[in-house]
Amino acid sequence: MNKPLIYFLCTGNSCRSQMADGFFRALGSDRYEVKSAGLEAHGLNPRAVIVMKEIGVDISSHSSDVIDQETLNRADYVITLCGHADEHCPVISNNNVVKWHWGFDDPAKATGTEDEIMTHFRSVRDDIKKRIEQFLHEGK
Repeated sequence: MNKPLIYFLCTGNSCRSQMADGFFRALGSDRYEVKSAGLEAHGLNPRAVIVMKEIGVDISSHSSDVIDQETLNRADYVITLCGHADEHCPVISNNNVVKWHWGFDDPAKATGTEDEIMTHFRSVRDDIKKRIEQFLHEGK
C-alpha cells in the first residue's frame, strides 16, 4: 500500500521546508512519504543543517529542489511554509489534495550576531517540530 505523500513547499527550499522534511522523515516516515521543494532552489542553508543536527536530525544529504509538477499532482498533502510559496504555488491538478499553509518566519532573514541568528533558527525549528507533532497526533 502506498503511503500518503506530503509535499512541503517554500520559496527557496533551503530552511523551513528542509527542516519540515527532516522532522517528518524522522517522526512519521513509517506512515507518510515526504518530499520538499521550492519555487526556486537556493541551496541547503548550513545553519538549518546545524540546528537540526543539534537535536539528532541529519538533513545534510538533502538537496534544494524546484517544485516538480508530477510530484505536486500526486501529493495527498501540499503544505506551504511561507506566504510567498502559498501565494505562488503552481496549479495543482489533483482535486483530492489537501492544501494547507503553515506560515513560519524565515530564519535566513534573521539579523544580528551569529548567536542571535542561530537563536532565531532554533526557534523556527522548534515551532516547525511542534506543528509536525500536532499533525502526526491529530492528522491535521
